[in-house]
Amino acid sequence: MKLIKNAHILTMDKSRREYENGAVVFDEKIVYIGEMKDFSEYDIDEEIDARGMFVIPGLIDAHCHLGMFEDSLGFEGDDGNEDSDPVMPQLRAIDGINPFDRGFEEARNAGVTSVVTGPGSANPIGGQFAAIKTAGVCVDDMIIKAPAAMKFALGENPKAVYNEKEQAPVTRMGTMALIRETLIKARRYKKQLDDYNADSENNELPEYDIKSESLIPVLNKEIPVKIHAHRADDICSAIRIGKEFDINVTIEHCSDGDRIADILEREKLPVMLGPTLSDRSKPELQNLTFATYKNLSDRGVPVAIITDHPEITIGNLPLCAVMAVKHGMDAYKALEGITITAAKNCGIADRVGSIEIGKDADLCVFTKLPTEFDAECTDVFIDGNKVK
Repeated sequence: MKLIKNAHILTMDKSRREYENGAVVFDEKIVYIGEMKDFSEYDIDEEIDARGMFVIPGLIDAHCHLGMFEDSLGFEGDDGNEDSDPVMPQLRAIDGINPFDRGFEEARNAGVTSVVTGPGSANPIGGQFAAIKTAGVCVDDMIIKAPAAMKFALGENPKAVYNEKEQAPVTRMGTMALIRETLIKARRYKKQLDDYNADSENNELPEYDIKSESLIPVLNKEIPVKIHAHRADDICSAIRIGKEFDINVTIEHCSDGDRIADILEREKLPVMLGPTLSDRSKPELQNLTFATYKNLSDRGVPVAIITDHPEITIGNLPLCAVMAVKHGMDAYKALEGITITAAKNCGIADRVGSIEIGKDADLCVFTKLPTEFDAECTDVFIDGNKVK
């Protein structure tokens, strides 16, 4: 087992527990966490003296496309959008992720130990996201949860892609209609399947439909739908579709969040906010502002801070948190936004996001908290293995 000692430890658990001069013992999982004065002997193979340093859980990017749009490559490395059909729920991120992409090393160097990555926003229904660790040579060995979510996209992106192809959808109405039609078909398919499983003598097994089959975990509320929505009306449409079909949704990007902050406060849906450290490159980004981080988090909206890599390269996740704090977001909430809130928003907080006994030993040592501009990440552990 390994020991990090003499550290200022922020557990990021629900009690916000800190240890001024703490110790954490771990192998693949966290074994002990507490003050040095209460530390008892363990069979320690490696010690790291982190005196004067901070230890926090590994950082989490709750929405990105790491390994899907590869660094320094064009079409050959672009596996994030299968835009041959606007409805593609059967696509799986784990079939497109390249763990050897340079971005994984940059993530680890920045202290990012977990990401939720998947298809882009070309399609109204783009496929399944996966939550994975940022260390490994085979994606199957890196999975935290797969599928972790289903990707829907509203607004400008699917309109633009399919307008160029001269096929539906070319309007916001068309995008919503396709999503609605697909969910209705999936709901009917699920009922037929449930009826058959309950009484196979009096009901027929429906003909296999991979699209409808892929949406059953959504209808069962086993995974949420990550809905790409920048503009205020698109965010409201995302809320509407969630209520109409009684499915769990999270709001991805939420650039117009300031304009409907009262609605988001009322709904309390998880928000993956960003990328904000970027230009206003298209009309639906015209209201992009870091002030949204403070406004929504002050209202109790669960805000995760994201890069949307490669829109903002993943090594800059801490910088996104720094900028949110600079523009008024509470520093602790910003730190939660790249640790425990990110984990909770993505349904993976049982394994990552805080330092607690039994959780994965994903740990980072920083010279200062990563919400400060001049913080440096010196040591990173993923599943107890030192990766930096």
